[in-house]
Amino acid sequence: MNEDDGRVDSGDGRVNRDDGRVHDQDPVRAVPAATGEAGAVTGAHLLRDVLAGAAARPVLHRGVLTSGTADQLAALTARGAQTPSACIQFVEGDRLRLYGSWGVSADWDAIADTPLEGSLGGMVVRSGGAVIVDDATADDRVPPGVVRKHGGAYLGYPVHDRLGQVLGVCCAYDLRPRAWAPEQMTAVAEAAEVATLLIGEQLARHELEQQHRFLDAVLDSLHDGVTACDAAGRVVFANERMRRLWADDPRDGSGGPGGGELGLYRALRGERVRDEPVTRPGRTRRTRHFLMDAQPILGPDASVVGAVQAMQDVTRQRRAERFRSCELAVTTALAGAPSIEAAGPRMLEAVVATLDWVHAELWMLDPPAGVLRPAARWSAPGWPSAVRVPETLAYGQGLAGRAWQVDEPLWIQDVGQPQSLVPAAEASPERLHTALAVPVHDGSEAIGVLTGFADAVEDPEDELVALMSGIAAHMGQFVERRRVEDLQRQLVRSKNEYLALIGHELRTPLTSISAYTELLREADEETLVRDGPRLIEVVERNALALREIINELLELSALDAGHADVRRTPMDLAEVVRDVVDRTRAAIGAAPVVIDADLPTELIVPGDRDRLRHIVENLLGSAIRYSPDGGHVEVSLRRAGRTAELAVSDAAADVPRDEREKLFTGRYRTSRGHDRTLPGSGLGLTLSRAVVERLHGSVELTGGDSGTTVLVRLPLDVR
Repeated sequence: MNEDDGRVDSGDGRVNRDDGRVHDQDPVRAVPAATGEAGAVTGAHLLRDVLAGAAARPVLHRGVLTSGTADQLAALTARGAQTPSACIQFVEGDRLRLYGSWGVSADWDAIADTPLEGSLGGMVVRSGGAVIVDDATADDRVPPGVVRKHGGAYLGYPVHDRLGQVLGVCCAYDLRPRAWAPEQMTAVAEAAEVATLLIGEQLARHELEQQHRFLDAVLDSLHDGVTACDAAGRVVFANERMRRLWADDPRDGSGGPGGGELGLYRALRGERVRDEPVTRPGRTRRTRHFLMDAQPILGPDASVVGAVQAMQDVTRQRRAERFRSCELAVTTALAGAPSIEAAGPRMLEAVVATLDWVHAELWMLDPPAGVLRPAARWSAPGWPSAVRVPETLAYGQGLAGRAWQVDEPLWIQDVGQPQSLVPAAEASPERLHTALAVPVHDGSEAIGVLTGFADAVEDPEDELVALMSGIAAHMGQFVERRRVEDLQRQLVRSKNEYLALIGHELRTPLTSISAYTELLREADEETLVRDGPRLIEVVERNALALREIINELLELSALDAGHADVRRTPMDLAEVVRDVVDRTRAAIGAAPVVIDADLPTELIVPGDRDRLRHIVENLLGSAIRYSPDGGHVEVSLRRAGRTAELAVSDAAADVPRDEREKLFTGRYRTSRGHDRTLPGSGLGLTLSRAVVERLHGSVELTGGDSGTTVLVRLPLDVR
């Protein structure tokens, strides 16, 4: 195709409107024009021959440029050019797509998708100017094969964008050769200009819509809530995050703007708001914290035409700060407390305040009894009524017992539900709802459970579980550390007590043995006959006492070192206690002390028969020694849950509370025994506790004005 033969407009393809002529040169007319109805009748196959240049295919979707206005513009083009057909095409890659058309519809199926190469429209796009063909059969520029049977006339002008780039083609076609008149060329050129405006408007609208879509997607993806309003204060935009915040605000059941849009009204007055703290309630009554930014939207004349506001949710950051404060408060409470029970109220107060809940409890394990006992509790100030807390919870019973059993945190959304694990008597469903229980460990096993309760239904939150687990870990470390410290103190105390024992308890019988041996050696024959048996009896009694002290000392040392073998075989503890009571009654004879026993027929426990017998003998012997003349010694044995409880009580005055624990440290006698000489090594309770603890039990002293009781608890199950 020769593009330099004068048939292609080398300029912008525009027509001089003063003379109606092509500005640069006149086109060559090979055949006179022909118009009329006959052209319209035969247009279907001829138009496909001239313009198709490609096989017919299904009509493609025209995308953002589809418009009925383009078809109307094509009709006006055909009318102005006085042709039966006209079309507007746009460039898409290396092809021309049909944008608008006028004429027989079947004609345009062939040019709905036309390649640029080898088509008249492609010549317009490549040249950037008008292409005028009077007779397609006589024009060398027309590609071979485009015209097969009859000639035709073609008049095409480029459609430009605002930057001058060719976007498409506006063309008119006559089915027969013709000479194009200046006014017809002007009509098509003006139609191309209108098409430029039309396509430019369509593209601008599409770009604007795309920008809006991108902006909406960006705003909806933000974690901040964004709101905008017009000059009258009416909300005209809210992103997805802001709509969720409205839906979560209980103050506005409609899910619309609430009290948090005050920043918009301040911005409408010209104020700029930066990082202002704002709080909003949530559906679960948990306060949410935000930082608010707001500023006015100014028009071209600097007047306020609207306002925009952004709400940054900083609830997690604020909660993290409160969590750190809570952990600090718990650590401080533990650091200054002698025991976890003493630190409990302060720790629970910090937990309740941090979680914004209403009640918390600390349960500690009683190993001998095999139950959980409440060690501390705390309710928020102003809470309408005290939460009922049971005295004990068995393994798997209630929320705390269940957490102890599964040994992992438990989150209950509503304790008022039947499956909530909280007994109905303690649940108070009209007041308490969400609950969380976390086991407390001292290393390898659970020693307690920390529980908290809210007055609203809340979904599980990993952050709250992590906080409670961290606090429980602090508690477990505290207990373990105190245990180590107590052990160290006991070791030092034991060393000092053993030295004192050697210096006192061992010296006393040795002194008596030495003195009476000296008397025997210096006595004459008459004295030996008269006083010898009594002196020998004293020596023998002190030697036996010395042997008892040494045996108990060796036994205690072996238990402390772990060398002693404490068996755990099933035995009838009731039978052992009954036998010891009977033997003791026979031994005291007519002594003014009465032994009362309340024993079951049988009570099987896993234990060491010989050592438990020795413990009962020690406790019963000590109670008889301390009881006044005419007093009663009571011995009882009973089953209490998963434990066996042995209680030995005397009728003497109660041991002062500050002296009770000292009795288990070795060679310490309460002040109530200082008034008279009492036989014994002073190691009975110390040895008893060592044996019982090896059996996973406990020994403690209780009492009142009527006397003192030693309570021994032993588990009924093998552990």
